[in-house]
Amino acid sequence: MAKAADRAVRFEDRTELLDFLLEVSETTASTLDLDQVMDHVADVIHRVIGFDVFAILLFSDRSKQLKVRHSIGHRDELVRTLAIKLGEGLVGVSAETRQPVNVGDVRADPRYLNALDAVRSELVVPMIARGRLVGVIDLESTRENAYGKRDEALLTLIAARVASAVDNARLYRRVEQNHRTLKLLTQLTKEFSSILDLDTLLEKIASAVRSLIHYDGFSVLLLDEQEQVLKHRFSLRFDQRKSEDIPLTKGVTGAAVRARHSIRVADTGNDERYIETSAGIRSEVAVPLIVNDRVIGVMDVESERVNFFTEEHSRTLGLLAPQVAASIENARLYQEVASRQLRMEQDLIAARRVQSLLLPQEAPEIFGLEIGMGMRPAREVTGDIYDVFEIEEKVALIAFGDSSGKGAAAALYGAMVSGLLRSMAYRRLTPAKMMKVLNDRLCERRVEGQYVTLLLVRWDAAAKNLTFASAGGGLPLLIRDGKASQLHLEGVPLGLLENREYDETVYEVKAGDLIGLFSDGFEDQADAEGTPFGQTDLKRSFVRHKKLAPALMFEKVLADMDKFRGAVPIHDDQSALVVKVK
Repeated sequence: MAKAADRAVRFEDRTELLDFLLEVSETTASTLDLDQVMDHVADVIHRVIGFDVFAILLFSDRSKQLKVRHSIGHRDELVRTLAIKLGEGLVGVSAETRQPVNVGDVRADPRYLNALDAVRSELVVPMIARGRLVGVIDLESTRENAYGKRDEALLTLIAARVASAVDNARLYRRVEQNHRTLKLLTQLTKEFSSILDLDTLLEKIASAVRSLIHYDGFSVLLLDEQEQVLKHRFSLRFDQRKSEDIPLTKGVTGAAVRARHSIRVADTGNDERYIETSAGIRSEVAVPLIVNDRVIGVMDVESERVNFFTEEHSRTLGLLAPQVAASIENARLYQEVASRQLRMEQDLIAARRVQSLLLPQEAPEIFGLEIGMGMRPAREVTGDIYDVFEIEEKVALIAFGDSSGKGAAAALYGAMVSGLLRSMAYRRLTPAKMMKVLNDRLCERRVEGQYVTLLLVRWDAAAKNLTFASAGGGLPLLIRDGKASQLHLEGVPLGLLENREYDETVYEVKAGDLIGLFSDGFEDQADAEGTPFGQTDLKRSFVRHKKLAPALMFEKVLADMDKFRGAVPIHDDQSALVVKVK
């Protein structure tokens, strides 16, 4: 080791000292890696002051203790276990007073904590950055009076420049750790949101939390608002499950629900709120799970070590809790919806059987006409309406319509319209008058967002004509002499506007005429490119099969449309009614 006098001569020139201190600042500021900063500091100090034993101890604001972060010459066991309180030993005194401590013979100083029997002198200098204690630099020598005033002053100058570098490196490490944590939290959030089975989700959450915090016990308790208790939905400790319910008025978990924020217990033995559900637990963190300002439960972690959980642990759990809460609520809602959907599907199957009885499966015999019909719902039930009524000899009424929307709501509304039609069909009203009465009845029973488009056609065999009244239904297709055309009709859907009058249009027909009524589920059906089947293709298909009996035409046109759509599912009810004049 170089002598103190030789080391002092090096910096007798003030410029050389300033250059050296600048070198120290640049060297320590050249990296944010804490280990590299420590290595640089040890190397610099060894060159200009020298030591037999060296240590940098960092101060923890949480534990209020100094722990060895970097050392040369100390036993590994000591480095792992040594924790010095403020005011304890020469190191603690320097940290507490924030002043250098220089002892020429440690054997004569009762404050000295013996780490090595061979040590004779010790120099400790505090590191202060931004007014905060960062830690201390501790030099020890096997020679008495190894460090003079010049060494003390020089180490103080070095410590002042090193403190900021160490503090920045610690801050960078903390920020980097937070970044990794947030990145992992983001990844976990995506995974959680894709799991809809609650048991699988809770297993995943327990595993994810353990990757962030090494706990000894983990629980998710869900709130039973009616009983005002927290029920263990998932609990894990050494693969052992527990199931005790906890009243909201008791326990750390109950306190977290009432406070609506995280509660950290450093020592459960000193906290009267703690309820022992597992032997050996010494510290705990309970975090409320809140969705839309409503507490749904608590996430709880436990450790067998006193004061194990840090503020950083609480903050990490607090960041994860909203995603855990939302995922749990989604999984619970999914299970509830799945259960309801099963019941609904069973109800819809029954409803389809009932609806099959309400809609005619085949047309009645009508004098002068041959009629075919068919229907394919987009879902279990349909909102399409079609029916044929023989009012009197040689006079019939044909109804063809579509309720707004799809599924059960449309089917129920359509069933109501069908019921009204059946009650009015034999009153011998004109199509226009019947439309008005239907509209008035539906407006009296107005259902928000529901309406129906409808086409009423009165057949008079004696006069050989069809009288049309339209309430916004699809336009009929007419094939006469092998050529197709579209009949133009206008009208306002039923159930939307009160006090509406409807017009009638009379068409003279002749033998061989075909009239096709098709729901908009045909024209609107798209293929894989999004191109709709459209009126042109519908008309072309209708003409292609004009020689078939009306009862067969629905299936043939449906087959043409299915070939067009390919694998694209049907998105709307598809029904048709074809009338041929004999």
